[in-house]
Amino acid sequence: MKKSTLIARSLLGLVFLASGIAFFLTTPPPLEGAMADFFKGMAATGYFFYLLKGTEITCGLLLLSGRFVPLALVVLAPVILNIFLVLSFMAPEELPIALVLGALEVYLAFFSKEYSPTIKQLFRQT
Repeated sequence: MKKSTLIARSLLGLVFLASGIAFFLTTPPPLEGAMADFFKGMAATGYFFYLLKGTEITCGLLLLSGRFVPLALVVLAPVILNIFLVLSFMAPEELPIALVLGALEVYLAFFSKEYSPTIKQLFRQT
């Protein structure tokens, strides 16, 4: 395995594992404006944050362990897209975080020799 692939996979796994665990162990800082309204709406569902953070923890562990990495990348793709869109519209000053996550995802899914063949099969026309 190339060192760049291992580093990218580990960074992405650590970010999502830490983010998921932090939800259950800490209180988030107070939010204001549209971002506060958005998070109140998601919290009002009663389940969404538990589903999201449980998914982040699971995928972070899969990435760190090196098992089922293509599955973790496919599951995390819409999560990363949503992070990008939310930050684009509501907190553009934090957009570099989403761009780094997106770059790691794209690299692992489409350019790493280890995982891209599996991911690219999803785009084959049958």
